[in-house]
Amino acid sequence: MKKTHNIFVFCTILLLIIPQFSFTPIVKSVKGQLQINFKHVVENELLKLDSAYYKNELGQSFKISKFKYYLGEIHLKSVQGKDYYSKSYFLVNEDEESSKQITLNQIPNGNYISISFILGVDSIDNCSGAKSGALDPLNAMFWAWNTGYIFLKLEGNSPVSKSPGGMFEYHIGGYKQPSNCIRKIELDLTKNPIIINNKVSFLELKTNLSEILKSPNTIDFSILSSVTDSKNADLIANNYKDMFSVLSVKNENQ
Repeated sequence: MKKTHNIFVFCTILLLIIPQFSFTPIVKSVKGQLQINFKHVVENELLKLDSAYYKNELGQSFKISKFKYYLGEIHLKSVQGKDYYSKSYFLVNEDEESSKQITLNQIPNGNYISISFILGVDSIDNCSGAKSGALDPLNAMFWAWNTGYIFLKLEGNSPVSKSPGGMFEYHIGGYKQPSNCIRKIELDLTKNPIIINNKVSFLELKTNLSEILKSPNTIDFSILSSVTDSKNADLIANNYKDMFSVLSVKNENQ
């Protein structure tokens, strides 16, 4: 009888103690990753710095020595309504291969039917002084003489340019009207959505440098070979907003 009583007491104590412990359930990850790759071209030709010659809409030959730009505020629109936003900035530089690959982490699982981002740096980050990382002034994309960032830098040479050495240079920036050069780019993915399902998906974008020189404003190297301030900057900005297009989407779960 005493043995039975002891067992009863022991069981009673266990019933009182066990609820005091909390067990954390193992939750399966519901997030994935997106890798964005940029392919720089001049129309259908792969961009090659300091070597290949190309022609603009006016038939003027030119070659490129420098090409880089800022992207930020990436937004993925989801069918399920759980959109993804990134406030980070990325400096894409033709002369630095690794910069042409952007990785976004912790993206909620879902189907994403569009991607948007800005080319430039928003007013808040322009006004808060020099920063680190992609926005570090050491990247030579910050105007020391005029507080603010250069959004896009394109440099090269053309035989028709009247600048010394036949050079041309377009350093585009500015966030104030009437020369606000921040441009929002939106790309439709409805026909081939990005599908995030705990794995890595891949998005390849084409950056067609020719668009900077032709549409809607045709750039004549013999007339406009240098833009390094607000004057004429919006002409270039209105052109570069159309230079991106989708090449392919690859989902690992497919």
